[in-house]
Amino acid sequence: MTLLFVVLFIVHQDPVDQKQASDSLKWNLLIPDTATMSRAWEVPHDPTIEARGLNPQQVKKIVQGFKIFMNTFKSGNRFSGGTMSCNNCHPNGGQREKAMPLVGVDIVFPEYNKRAGRFFTLEDRIIGCLLRSVNSTGSKKRNVLTRHENELDGATLTPETEEVQALAAYIRWLSAGREIPKGIPWRGHNTLPSEVLVPLEKLNSKLGELLYLENCSTCHGADGQGVDIGDKRAGPLWGPNSWNDGAGAARTYTLAGMIRDWMPYLYPGKLTDEEAQHIAAYITSKPRPQFPFKEKDYLKEKIPVDAVYYPQLYAKNPLRKR
Repeated sequence: MTLLFVVLFIVHQDPVDQKQASDSLKWNLLIPDTATMSRAWEVPHDPTIEARGLNPQQVKKIVQGFKIFMNTFKSGNRFSGGTMSCNNCHPNGGQREKAMPLVGVDIVFPEYNKRAGRFFTLEDRIIGCLLRSVNSTGSKKRNVLTRHENELDGATLTPETEEVQALAAYIRWLSAGREIPKGIPWRGHNTLPSEVLVPLEKLNSKLGELLYLENCSTCHGADGQGVDIGDKRAGPLWGPNSWNDGAGAARTYTLAGMIRDWMPYLYPGKLTDEEAQHIAAYITSKPRPQFPFKEKDYLKEKIPVDAVYYPQLYAKNPLRKR
């Protein structure tokens, strides 16, 4: 489930403490992308407060999903292969503008997934995020058996799994009873247009490192493992605790789109399209956990050229030592 990069912030208290929320919200729903660090803790719609009037069992499931979302490696520990949480890539509880907010997204499913070559339900999409971004395939729990999204029979992680159901309940609750504008105008902002893409062979991970140190290391550290910021910690961008090499953020252009749209955290939009791609090239040149089922991906679709960790395309990562 960022530089200061994809708020990759992990909140250590459970449940998440929430101060008085500001009235300044986009569409009356989302923390604006221009918000300062002082609002990094803010959750505009918090089910521990707002869901109390619902059926008690329903509230229990929604709140469980919220806790897993905010601190996956603690509340969803058995499916965590590192220290990533859903809130890392979808900060403020999935309620921050331009940071892949999840308010309203449940209504787009079923949605076609090119990697799997089939239509996904919301639960299928959550499974993919857990397997890849949270690195469930790296879980050390003996009672956890993970399989590719297209071969879930016998797996521990399925659409019926308690944690998946809880996360789906929270995401659906984010939209319930709220006025969602037609077309969900905050969705789809993290993709760079094709005309600005720099060919992989022209991306310079060494230049990306310099740009990273200048713009991202304050929060993510020179080693990419994150630094403590009060009771929060910026998440790992590479290494054993980061997302695995089958995740969407392991694709260079995909990651560049995230960086370009809302990083650095305090100055979103400061970086140019090209600078964001060089930084992404640096991050995706680094080692990270292996997704063990990559050979089962893209069986019906062409493998994207920026899937630099896929052996079907590259004998070795083309961005390393460049």
